[in-house]
Amino acid sequence: MKIGIVRERRDGEKRVAVSTETVCKYIKLGANVVIEFGAGLSAGISNEAYTTAGANIVNTAREAIADADIVLKVRKPTFEEIPFFKHGALLISLMEPYKDKAIISAIAKQGIRAFALELIPRITRAQSMDVLSSQSNLVGYKSVLDAAALFGRSFPMMITAAGTMPPARVFVIGAGVAGLQAIATARRLGAVVSAMDVRPDTKEQIESLGGTFLSVKDMDYTQTKTASGYANEMSDEYKNRQSALIEKTIVNQDVVITTALILGKSAPLLITEDMIKSMKPGSVIVDIAVEQGGNCQLSKIGATVKAYGITIVGYNDAPSRIAVDASALYARNLLHFMTLIINKDSHNININENDEIIKASSIINNGMITNKLALCISE
Repeated sequence: MKIGIVRERRDGEKRVAVSTETVCKYIKLGANVVIEFGAGLSAGISNEAYTTAGANIVNTAREAIADADIVLKVRKPTFEEIPFFKHGALLISLMEPYKDKAIISAIAKQGIRAFALELIPRITRAQSMDVLSSQSNLVGYKSVLDAAALFGRSFPMMITAAGTMPPARVFVIGAGVAGLQAIATARRLGAVVSAMDVRPDTKEQIESLGGTFLSVKDMDYTQTKTASGYANEMSDEYKNRQSALIEKTIVNQDVVITTALILGKSAPLLITEDMIKSMKPGSVIVDIAVEQGGNCQLSKIGATVKAYGITIVGYNDAPSRIAVDASALYARNLLHFMTLIINKDSHNININENDEIIKASSIINNGMITNKLALCISE
């Protein structure tokens, strides 16, 4: 059984799908692990370290993928990589199945069996496989550090002989994994933090981290989240009242971190240009949702924008900004998922098609797109 690993080729992607730790464990499962030269360098893993762990290093992506029974990646393959896969190979990665129709179709045409790790259900048994949580945790942490680096003042209250400087005020929109980590990090740095989320059960989590929970009052919250715990798209009435609350709150904030996403859809627009105009000069907005369209009207993917005296950050592929730890956690998540693919006794591929995790994450099988998110993808 050959497992192939290639260097990630999408712009800004610095992560790698395996660590030296997981390479050792795949070998114990009977796999021959073949890695493209330089695949781990941007994540702090040398070719020599992989060799010491037992992997074979090859010069090209074609050599790594050719005849591989399983290909492990961080992001879905490019058009150039797809022809390297053999018919029937398993591809396991973050697939973004709700977009890039042409690539998804090309993967299906090649006869590749594809699994999308972001579709793993949020159930107790799958917690160790939850790549979205592990990566979002790091992104939430890094977003606050990025904001602090660009903000022209200190975060904590500073008491000096020359006078007292007040603490920074940080507003976090969205209290999923990234948002909660952003709250915790900003509080550890000494900021005064407030946060909002459409899900009322996040109130206790926000307050337990030292933040103040803001919510739209007197609304029906029964449909605020999916069965998997993700936020649902809200009604127009809710959106209007939420917008009014954000507009009122944002005027007094120094830093705003936006993390709001809706699974399978564009990120909701929450911060308008008029709201940005109302903010204090020198304030910073970090739009974590920029890759899905962004929560801020003026954010641009892969760019830092200056507008009306406000710095608006839209970093592309945010987990790669902390690639060493992001790769290590991703590799462990992937290893746990692989226990559903490889039989530890026979050392063969053995997929239980009735397993709920397998069914939820499988998006392409026998040349057919099998997942409703992938079937609804846009051009």
